[in-house]
Amino acid sequence: MDMMAAPPAARAQKWWSGGTRPASDKVLTADRGAYDEAVRAVRAGTLDADDAAGQLIDRMTDRELLGLLDGDSPRRLMPIIPILHGRRPFVAGAIPRLGIPGIRFSDGTRGVVIGDSTAFPAAMARAATWDPSLEERVGIAIGLETRARGANYSASICVNLLRHPAWGRAQECYGEDPVLTGTMGAALTRGVRVHVMACVKHFALNSMENERFEVNVTVDEHALHEVYLPHFKAVIEAGVDSVMSAYNRVRGEYMDINRALLTEVLRHEWAFSGFVTSDWVFGTHDAVLSLEAGMDIEMPLRLLRARNLPGALRNGEVARATVERSARRILRTSVRHAATLETAKPSLSVIASPAHRALAHQVATESIVMLKNDIIDAAPLLPLAPTMTHLAVIGRLATQANLGDNGSSRVRPPSTVSPLQGLREALPGVRFTTASGRNVSAAAAAAAAADTAILVVGLDQHDEGESVVTGGVEVGVLGRAFNAGPLRRMFVALAHVASHFVHGGDRTTLDLHASDVRLIRAVTAANPRTVVVLIGGSTILTQGWDESVPALLLAWYGGMEGGRALASVLTGAAEPGGRLPFVLPTNAGQLPPFDPAAKAVTYDNSWGQRRLDAAGNTAAFPFGFGLGYTTIEHRLLEHSFDETGGSAQVLVRNTGERAGSSVVQLYAADISLRRPVAQLLGFAKVTLHAGEEKNIRVTLDAGPTLQRDPVTRHWSPRAGEWALLAAQHSPNSWAGAVPLHRAAGLPG
Repeated sequence: MDMMAAPPAARAQKWWSGGTRPASDKVLTADRGAYDEAVRAVRAGTLDADDAAGQLIDRMTDRELLGLLDGDSPRRLMPIIPILHGRRPFVAGAIPRLGIPGIRFSDGTRGVVIGDSTAFPAAMARAATWDPSLEERVGIAIGLETRARGANYSASICVNLLRHPAWGRAQECYGEDPVLTGTMGAALTRGVRVHVMACVKHFALNSMENERFEVNVTVDEHALHEVYLPHFKAVIEAGVDSVMSAYNRVRGEYMDINRALLTEVLRHEWAFSGFVTSDWVFGTHDAVLSLEAGMDIEMPLRLLRARNLPGALRNGEVARATVERSARRILRTSVRHAATLETAKPSLSVIASPAHRALAHQVATESIVMLKNDIIDAAPLLPLAPTMTHLAVIGRLATQANLGDNGSSRVRPPSTVSPLQGLREALPGVRFTTASGRNVSAAAAAAAAADTAILVVGLDQHDEGESVVTGGVEVGVLGRAFNAGPLRRMFVALAHVASHFVHGGDRTTLDLHASDVRLIRAVTAANPRTVVVLIGGSTILTQGWDESVPALLLAWYGGMEGGRALASVLTGAAEPGGRLPFVLPTNAGQLPPFDPAAKAVTYDNSWGQRRLDAAGNTAAFPFGFGLGYTTIEHRLLEHSFDETGGSAQVLVRNTGERAGSSVVQLYAADISLRRPVAQLLGFAKVTLHAGEEKNIRVTLDAGPTLQRDPVTRHWSPRAGEWALLAAQHSPNSWAGAVPLHRAAGLPG
């Protein structure tokens, strides 16, 4: 909860002399050490962060106070934001007179966007590892490199739920499941916060791109709190410092002025004490209303608030207490986090260091999902036979540094490794033949002449990503001249025209390019020993062509070491450790409708694997699915569970002939229903030697089995005959499940 400014006499002893003066009677003496003194006092325990923030506020002029509430960059820099975004931190609320550094922003879910940095696999790929401890290490590395680049604040945690895989920024999230998403987002948060303040985005219900500025999301109370918010709450509980609001509207209100979510839920119900920023440039719609609703900083420029707040404060349109409330949130969060830092700013040598490259390689390896591995000539096609002497590597993506979206999450590593380069390094004694695939006949001939063919197909930044240009933007934030008249008409017209030429945005289909499908059919017909590698950020439908493919891998946007990681898996130096963080349906009709041009959408509790379960549809590959190079069995031994959660003990045994890993997944469902809908409650990744067995304790999240009363805000068990099952993916049968609990719930 936020504390209003206490009377000066009631505060702790100040570290500076001179007492408190009214805002209109401040002596503007420079004390560049004031902020550092506050940090030292909080670190020493002689002052708490809230009092330190209050004492800094006491020393500010009105202009300095209001300057905390928006970005420091002038409006004229808007056209070159994409350029500056990759060159320096964007600063908000710096006050050099008092030594206050401000919020120094860096973006990037795949790494630091400023200068060169380590390019980790996309967040969706990291979700496929199902390994929170590994994700926390990624967070530590991102935080360290962020600080080395001069930033103190990283918007690297994106936990928007994958409502539909055609969403252009799907690659930035952790998939379709609230428990998986919340667990991975919380892990990244813990890691990032070791070195910088962490920001989670985009709050809330942001999961379409082309109309993100205008779309209005309708959602009922149950779906809102039980589907689309739990993962945000998990990240709040992990200690995230800041929340970025979304562009879209929820129930008719833009998120920057949505008091119901920014204050009543985020602050009152969840007790979040950090600060909220807008999404960039067009994410603030009213200077005063946004402040009153709970949005603290307009990012990244001096736009609406710079124009409107000074007058609003003078004439009483906005209360000084409201201004100070946001200022206090910003300063206490900044001071509190700075007080936790134990080391000096790291040198640039940490950026893309050998340790971080090794981590990027490990993550990419553990993210790769093997969907098929058929028996060819009495043995699985993968790993590649050590007797192989001639390999054909085919496809336009085989030679590309395909890192994913080129929007705000773009990372520029000092080097990258393509699939072809990775294979050449891993197989120095093998003869390689390459073909781009543009000439299908030539590609088929290359495949026919080789022992094995590796075909790399899929998507890149032209197919999906952030929609940087859109026609649905409110340009009035740029100034009064843009509210109406020729400037507004010209700007909107240019945006509409440009939107037809800028790549990225929402996908129009979940299918591969037709040229890729033709290539797959030709190459597999020419060589039955063909491995197809899919690159992309979310679902790529495989029905219609995968029956002819003996081995199929999903390798994502694998980061700067992705080519080497893929080679490690193909050669058997490492196993494919990934599991699907979403369902792969047989056709798009099994998923919710998706219209990238929609101005209004309704989000309910029917999406992804749950929608398939409820409809009785069988997935091509279910949520949580993935094969390895060994065989592993799970058996649920016992569990304890109540409304607060619980744990389960699972016996895991490697019954194969080589070491391998598995993800123990615990699902619950109301089996009294004709079509039970599986709910993931918990998971744990485990690695075992050949023949080894382990007892694994898995933490269970009660959330998916509960429902929230919209009036009392209390949570209670859902009615039904609930059962628990340990599995290696979302189950299509509940045979062998054990009773979980049975309690009377509230009407659904």
